[in-house]
Amino acid sequence: MSESVTDLESSRPAHSGHNRNLAALTLGAIGVVYGDIGTSPLYTVKEIFSPATGLALNHANLIGAVSVIFWALILVVTLKYVILILRADNDGEGGGLALTTLAAKAVKARPALRHALLLLGVFGATLFYGDSVITPAISVLGATEGLELLAPTLEPYVIPFTLVILIGLFVIQRLGTGFVGKWFGPIIALWFVTLGITGISHIARQPAILAALNPLHAWVFLSTQGWQLFAAVGAIVLALTGAEALYADMGHFGRKPIQLAWAGLVLPSLALNYMGQGALLMSTPAAIENPFYHLFPESWLPPALVLATLAAIIASQAVISGAYSMTKQAIQLGFLPRMEVRYTSVKEAGQIYMPAVNWALLAGVIIAVLIFQSSSALAGAYGIAVTLTMLITTLLTYFVVRAGWGVPKSIAIAATALFLLIDVILVASCAIKFFAGGWFPLALAALLFLLMSTWSHGRQLVADSIRKDGTNLQTFIDNLDPQITLHRGQRTAVYAVANPDTVPQALLHNLKHNEVLHKHNIILTVVFHEVPWLGMDKRVEIEPLGRGFWRVTLHFGYMNIPDVPKALMLAESQGLRIPAFETTYFLSRENIMPRAGSGMVTWREQLFAIMTRNAGRVVEYFRLPDNAVIELGTRVQI
Repeated sequence: MSESVTDLESSRPAHSGHNRNLAALTLGAIGVVYGDIGTSPLYTVKEIFSPATGLALNHANLIGAVSVIFWALILVVTLKYVILILRADNDGEGGGLALTTLAAKAVKARPALRHALLLLGVFGATLFYGDSVITPAISVLGATEGLELLAPTLEPYVIPFTLVILIGLFVIQRLGTGFVGKWFGPIIALWFVTLGITGISHIARQPAILAALNPLHAWVFLSTQGWQLFAAVGAIVLALTGAEALYADMGHFGRKPIQLAWAGLVLPSLALNYMGQGALLMSTPAAIENPFYHLFPESWLPPALVLATLAAIIASQAVISGAYSMTKQAIQLGFLPRMEVRYTSVKEAGQIYMPAVNWALLAGVIIAVLIFQSSSALAGAYGIAVTLTMLITTLLTYFVVRAGWGVPKSIAIAATALFLLIDVILVASCAIKFFAGGWFPLALAALLFLLMSTWSHGRQLVADSIRKDGTNLQTFIDNLDPQITLHRGQRTAVYAVANPDTVPQALLHNLKHNEVLHKHNIILTVVFHEVPWLGMDKRVEIEPLGRGFWRVTLHFGYMNIPDVPKALMLAESQGLRIPAFETTYFLSRENIMPRAGSGMVTWREQLFAIMTRNAGRVVEYFRLPDNAVIELGTRVQI
């Protein structure tokens, strides 16, 4: 990667600068942030009145259901996310892990609570991966199912066509989001305008649907459903999928563009389209087979299908990119092993591609399509991951609002109680679909949580083992006998270690087997902090230890690019010169040896050992020069 990228990301991503005007950022937010929620009209109304809910397709239920959708968009998306949660930024960054770090900081004086909130936040992050699998599958399937309306004979080709589109989407990821990103905004903006226009055309024919603006109709609908309420709300929640993207993508565009895009275009267009579908069904109940596509005149179906497919692809792209960013954050916060990260832009530090994540997601998406076969079947799997994420977000936000912002306890509790009530109803409504597909994202999240918690705990056990069995570094240096003849290598030796207080195993190997001690010895530790970005002025910390030894600590935020050689060049300004072409990096590759009776249960220790063996190489991750690296194996018992 060129130097320009590293310089670029020194403190904040380039796209956060003032050189990007508000209009461009707002258009970009429309394309990336709102693609997911923008494709919900493809399938939401159809699912509300599907046989599984048992709702009668009559005027009262149509007005009531559309009213619930509208007021859910107001309360959950507008009030909770756009107005409140977008204020909870971690140095400008949003998303589940950013909110988790804020909540953990707010209660840092209470270690047990802090640990519990970290685990809760990590589980919320794992649910995002379920969304990243289901969103491409349901969005593209929902769009391509319009083929059946063009010609019923095309029905057998819906699944193959969907798979071709999805495979193509994941194959082009290596080209970077910038390759197609410039088209996102205009296409999705056209999509939302189309949603609004088609909605208006049918509202004009059945203006009675405008009664849905009255929240009393929503209340009557919810209060008269009995136990069918949960089935109905479980389908209505599909209109809210993608709300988390508002917060997750805040670092890319900023709070104001996201808020302007929502209020100025997205919310009006969604509301008009849902009302338009309700109006259509009032006059033509048979259109329930696919109310979205029946909004269009028959001659408009081909371009509508093309536009819907493009919108679905863009919605999928947004969550795929989000999965890359989430994984990178999780790696640098210590919850996942290192993986290859490719930076696909010399201008935008946040544009990355992760091959392992990409192909794992593609495999998950293909499995989801082949298992569920239709957008209706996938709808059962979709809601539970989204609503649980919303519930976790509400709980974490309480601690940020109360302990972090100092909001009075009564106000914080009242606001949290309102949103918790809504979230609990949504979760309960989706929980009844557990055996109809809801198990899929939960199983995926549970597997990922197991992997992430095992990796985090395992790394802590490794650090404890090295600390316990290691030799104190300062004592070692102080006891070096100058009378002993040792060959002094003239190059600078950089020993990368997790624990900077013990003697690196590679250094002991050099002394024992080669009888070599370098003239300059750097004990290097890389620390990732629970903030997104750290500037170059905070990058390097140097501590002289005497007799040719220095302890150097490099500090990175979890969104920074960890370019170690570039960071070490900054040491010269503090009096320590580390010449790039006269430096050798010594790395220890731990061979994990599980042992009974300590640490984790045996099968988790074995799982951790497998994860360690398959972790990405330190060389690539920290951008070390291949021709200046020596790796040595170290046996570590946990």
